[in-house]
Amino acid sequence: MAVVGVDTGGTFTDIICRRDEGFLVVKLPSTPDNPARAVLAGLARLGVLPRKVLHGSTVATNALLERKGAVTAYVGNAGFEDVIAIGRQNRPELYDLSSRKEPCLVPEALRFGVPGRVSAQGKILEDLTPEQAWQAAQAVADSGATSAAVCLLFSFLKPEHERLLGQALAEAGLSVSLSSDILAEFREYERAATTVANAYVAPVMDAYLGELEANMPDGAPLSVMQSSGGLSAAAQARREPVRTILSGPAGGVVAALAVGKAAGFEQLITFDMGGTSTDVSLMDGMLSMAMETRIAGLPVKTPMIDIHTVGAGGGSLASLDAGGALLVGPQSAGADPGPACYGKGEGLTVTDANLFLGRLSPERFLGGGMKLYPERLPALFEAFGQTAGLSAVEAAEGVVAVAEAAMERAIRVISVERGHDPADFALLSFGGAGGLHAVSLARLLGVRKVVVPRHPGLLSALGMLYADVVRDFSETVMVASDKTDIFELAGLFGPLEEKVREAMTAEGVPAAKLVLERQLDMRYRGQSHESPIRFVADPYTAFHSRHEAIFGFKSPREVVEVVTLRIRARGITEKPPFAEAGHFVAAVADAAKLGEKPLVWKTREIGVMWYDREHLQAGNRIVGPALVAETSATTFVPPKAEAVVDGFGNIVIETGVE
Repeated sequence: MAVVGVDTGGTFTDIICRRDEGFLVVKLPSTPDNPARAVLAGLARLGVLPRKVLHGSTVATNALLERKGAVTAYVGNAGFEDVIAIGRQNRPELYDLSSRKEPCLVPEALRFGVPGRVSAQGKILEDLTPEQAWQAAQAVADSGATSAAVCLLFSFLKPEHERLLGQALAEAGLSVSLSSDILAEFREYERAATTVANAYVAPVMDAYLGELEANMPDGAPLSVMQSSGGLSAAAQARREPVRTILSGPAGGVVAALAVGKAAGFEQLITFDMGGTSTDVSLMDGMLSMAMETRIAGLPVKTPMIDIHTVGAGGGSLASLDAGGALLVGPQSAGADPGPACYGKGEGLTVTDANLFLGRLSPERFLGGGMKLYPERLPALFEAFGQTAGLSAVEAAEGVVAVAEAAMERAIRVISVERGHDPADFALLSFGGAGGLHAVSLARLLGVRKVVVPRHPGLLSALGMLYADVVRDFSETVMVASDKTDIFELAGLFGPLEEKVREAMTAEGVPAAKLVLERQLDMRYRGQSHESPIRFVADPYTAFHSRHEAIFGFKSPREVVEVVTLRIRARGITEKPPFAEAGHFVAAVADAAKLGEKPLVWKTREIGVMWYDREHLQAGNRIVGPALVAETSATTFVPPKAEAVVDGFGNIVIETGVE
């Protein structure tokens, strides 16, 4: 019985199966109308019975971005019904006079106020009766909503009113999300927005995961990757799908960290270029975490891997703006109709440009399992080039250059803009399209080494196999250092720990495999932002030091407030071992050489040798220009670059940057 990792993307669905004999891989086009069809078809194609299935999905993300979630109502305190629309005064585009907020997920007609009020100290100022809760639930049900988000003032201190409303709404036939369950923290707008996002996607994810669970081969248990890089049971993901918003990209980063550490690369920039988008993250020996992101104009406040995304992927469409400038993305050709070379669509994409320039082999795309139509491209690029005042070759190279510029900017956001020099890091490239652009991108950033792991087009699926079972818990406490010593602070974790252990036991995690990581959100009194600090022997001193490192000063005499307690619970899972080769050979065997073909490089046609990655051995050296083909991806080693296969099967490329 095998363990299977599945990643559903906008263009392809990737499946990787770990067995004692090695890995089996399947890559097939996604089915956007019903993503479960591709997953189930891929599992059937594996031909093995899985012991468990670990799944990363973009279903929740797409439901939010495409506004295809449930009709959702918002229930708040009377007089506070419009908090979800008002938000905060922060303006992402301060000087843009034409800037407009994205429409609220909950229209005004579906915002409801209820009686009852809890104070900032957690005391009931005005009670909510069962009759009032029932009346509110009936009003919501009559509105046509199918899902409801409930967020009452200070419910994280006293959730009884929310639970009363939740029971009434559930009895009225609605899917219910309570803020006291989703995010038991202060800051009402963020708590409300996160709860609304959860309610909006919950029916979609519930139906999707329900269909998958019902059709799992031999009833295999299903787990789902969270944005935080940890797995949760499908039942938990169906209740709290907002925690899976970055599910797929998180899997890739988890695998990249494991692969990088095994190969001796602690400082990594991950570059995941798929069919629809590119995701980048920076790691300095560990995952970079964030507590909040914005999706569809809403803040989503759940723990997640710090990933920056741009709409530039292999399927990103090329176009001209009103001034005639070349654009690539964010619109994508998706899986259907797909790039023009798939034989259906007419829109040109980055994949089409790579095929036209000779950087993809139509005979070896997806291991020869998918037919491409390169004969369609010359006329299409000729026509597109004439519109832009370019030759067909210039147009194709322009598409590649514009896409790479967008990806370069994305990496600078997570590195240069945060005080890191990209030259200090290696670029770990994966995703179906990543290997074609990684070296060019590294050169733009001054990066000396590029690492391309085995099965790069399936690394996000592989990441599911390296993830632990993870649950994140938090509780706002608001205590000050002048009234709470370290021992009292430690005692505050007690009730939260009990809740954590109960939840992890329900997930099937044995006590011997459970690791608890405690953290505090801390600030100086009067500040409106917090810094995350690990719960160490003296967290107050640790906070002063961290504050100085970030902001350049510290105030040891100031009162420090502990705002929120956090516990990350990890159930350690068994992970595939990395086997290192004991024998290295510099010369590439003839069996790995597929022959020479023409390729366009800087408008000139040059000859390049193609290699079959399956036949490369540890120690093999490849001098660019060269192309390495495998089932899930193609890697381009451009002129003046040199690659070597390391002991773990990774292709490590010296970019030629001095």
